Amino acid sequence: MIQLKHVSKTFQSGASSVHAVQDVSLDIKEGEIFGIIGFSGAGKSTLVRCINLLEKPTQGTVTVDGVELTGLDEKKLRQMRLKIGMIFQHFNLLRSRTVYQNIAFPLKKSNLSQEQKNQKILSLLELVGLSDKKDAYPSQLSGGQKQRVAIARALANDPKVLLCDEATSALDPQTTKSILALLKKVNEELGITIVIITHEMAVVKDICDRVAIMELGHVVEEGTTEDVFVHPQKPVTKDFISTAGNVDKIYELIAEKNPLTILQPGEKMVMLTYSANNAGEPLISYLSEAFDVKANIIYGNIDILKGKTIGKLVVTLSGEKANMEKAIAYIRERQVDMEVIQE
Repeated sequence: MIQLKHVSKTFQSGASSVHAVQDVSLDIKEGEIFGIIGFSGAGKSTLVRCINLLEKPTQGTVTVDGVELTGLDEKKLRQMRLKIGMIFQHFNLLRSRTVYQNIAFPLKKSNLSQEQKNQKILSLLELVGLSDKKDAYPSQLSGGQKQRVAIARALANDPKVLLCDEATSALDPQTTKSILALLKKVNEELGITIVIITHEMAVVKDICDRVAIMELGHVVEEGTTEDVFVHPQKPVTKDFISTAGNVDKIYELIAEKNPLTILQPGEKMVMLTYSANNAGEPLISYLSEAFDVKANIIYGNIDILKGKTIGKLVVTLSGEKANMEKAIAYIRERQVDMEVIQE
């Protein structure tokens, strides 16, 4: 649905140049929810604005639904933009217009009759759960309700792509969950390809099929959400994942010499990383039964990604040396990643 080839965007600031996006190539499949994540200044918002050419790339090509946008004149580009809805962090609603009028605004130049427009607006209000707010003004709405209006407005022209630029950053955690659930519903019921720009790994893990991590204008890592969570390759990715869980707290406890982390002679402290393939196995109890090795869980974090269970456990292992070696070999046999933290 979306293909970026060697896209770069450079801004001139006086005599200096700011390379906001550098040589990014991405393929985003039809009907998927794709996350682009990065810390502030990584270039992710500039990249998403290159997808609908609100920012024209300095180099490279952008193709949406088989049409290369970078080769279009202004008139054809405006027509193609109707296929690309966009929602923003601060909603961008028209304050002097009602909810109904805000959703009607993109339909001003459509060929629909007034009755067809009315039916479409009412159906969108029902989709986003705001049928009872159609005559309200933005000032009378909560942040989550405003974002629901913005989503309905973005869907008014039946787009094939929905771009979400930090769409939940201004919302509290509970409202964020409700907006993500709505986006998932839009994706499933309407088949719309969704691109989510965020600095929150928790947002990605909730609904994204695949994710790209940006740093200093580059995409440094890309893959399925599960693969990126279970097998992060780059330091920036590991930093993001640590913000979505608490298991890295163990390193602070070790540095503080917390009693939990003090080992007896012969003991090992290990971190086990489970993927969806092996998360259901009773590994800890089996170590005790089969190898006479005691496994004491001292820290852990379990996540559900798109219905799949993954997680990390910090465990101290104790037992006879030969039995410990067999137990560790068995853990690796089961394709559970294991890192020895201290021994």
